[in-house]
Amino acid sequence: MEPTLNPESGFLRFRIDFSYDGTGFSGWARQPDQRTVQGELESALSGLTRSNVELIVAGRTDAGVHATAQVAHVDLPERDKYGKEWDPQDLVYRLNRMITEEVRVKAISKAPPHFHARFSALRRTYVYKIADGQRLLEPLKRFDIVTWYRHLDLSRMNDASARLLGEHDFATFCKPGGAGTSIRRLEKFHWERMADASLVATVTADAFCYSMVRNIVGAVVCVGEGRFEPDWISSLLINKTRVSESMVFPARGLTLVAVEYPHDSELQSRAAITIRRRDEE
Repeated sequence: MEPTLNPESGFLRFRIDFSYDGTGFSGWARQPDQRTVQGELESALSGLTRSNVELIVAGRTDAGVHATAQVAHVDLPERDKYGKEWDPQDLVYRLNRMITEEVRVKAISKAPPHFHARFSALRRTYVYKIADGQRLLEPLKRFDIVTWYRHLDLSRMNDASARLLGEHDFATFCKPGGAGTSIRRLEKFHWERMADASLVATVTADAFCYSMVRNIVGAVVCVGEGRFEPDWISSLLINKTRVSESMVFPARGLTLVAVEYPHDSELQSRAAITIRRRDEE
């Protein structure tokens, strides 16, 4: 599988950087009779090309999950439906006029050779926000912060989170039904108490499996409120014990905030590594 573009194909590959409020969407991925972010963007792009287009995204977010720094690529004909060559800045303007304000296209650029939004990515970073201790939440903040009735101990949560760092089989913390391997390299999982007293986790990994962040957040909260000791997290990994669905935290607290790519000269080799790993599963 080669995620590059044939220069004689008559298509150009573009990188799209965008953000969205996931509240009103059934996730990123296109689904029949469902409102999705992919469906919204592809519909607008198809209207500009008079042909079907497909967006490939860096991270397929679940229903209700947000993004401030999502990345996708799309292959478009060399000219639009009017016969005009694409102007990336003009395309940003045109798309933002066509789509809902819940989605904002920030930038569009011609992708470098061998760029693939998903396979070329080195790592993704999410944040998760919690307002604990029965604290009242301002109405406008309810869309991206989850409330929790008990007080959470920051030190205990960071102790538990640190035990998940490194490369592991995270099947324990992934919902069944996801495709591919559940082996992931978790590079960062750290909590901070912010000035407004909310708790914010920063979570970075090479990739994430289905609902992984919401699962590990729920497990760590169990430690933070005193139900389990931090080494309980380690035992879950070792014993491959599935975490109860009741521990999965709500989608609205989760936001994709960064996707990192290697230097342009390393895009092809990075994609090849990712594809090879998938083919070996």
